[in-house]
Amino acid sequence: MYEGVYAHPDGDSTVSRLAATAADYGFDGVVVCNHSDALADYDPERVAGEYGVDVVDAVEIRADNPEVAAGHLGNYRPKHTVLAVHGGTTALNRFAVEHDRVDVLAHPMADRGDFNHVLAKAAADHGVRVEFDLSRVLRADGGRRVQALQDLRKLREIVTYYDAPFVVSAGPTSHLQLRAPRELVAVGKTVGFSEDQIRAGLEEWGRLAERNRERLSDDFIAPGVKRGRYEKEH
Repeated sequence: MYEGVYAHPDGDSTVSRLAATAADYGFDGVVVCNHSDALADYDPERVAGEYGVDVVDAVEIRADNPEVAAGHLGNYRPKHTVLAVHGGTTALNRFAVEHDRVDVLAHPMADRGDFNHVLAKAAADHGVRVEFDLSRVLRADGGRRVQALQDLRKLREIVTYYDAPFVVSAGPTSHLQLRAPRELVAVGKTVGFSEDQIRAGLEEWGRLAERNRERLSDDFIAPGVKRGRYEKEH
């Protein structure tokens, strides 16, 4: 299972500190999802080797509108293993789910964002993972927490009805905000998820990273097709 994290300067903790804590909590890896205007400086292989967890280089495009996001997409897609778009507005949510080069629509319900059946169907058609961001449920209280639960329940109903792919995250910006998988399972159940669904959403980050790493390799030609070694027999 993997967790999507935000490291310094997008958060308060370094990639190393987040990786160390994630390892203690039983995660297999972390996906460093820093926003495009606050990228972290780190060596994924060095951190992975030091703490024994996979470290996935990712970026979350933050833009004011789809036109700006489209420009960032062409720039960042070749450079990062996982690419997400920071959603929340209907326009950005739609932009993200309609582009094959986008891996994850992050925070679709942020800022009272809307997500409907049309967007769910597009996400399923284009293979864009919809993120279930549990951060507001974990860290808000009172009416804000109630609203977050309502938003996630609505999102779950739509996403599962159309069988759109999804990932799960607590969105930690500090190692102190990391939560063990069992705690995320408990939160997920309040939204209506089963334990298996929450664990599948955490594992999906890893499956996504593995697929994209394969596609970025020199051996990849097209889905299901790789370069082979051809030797002439004598």
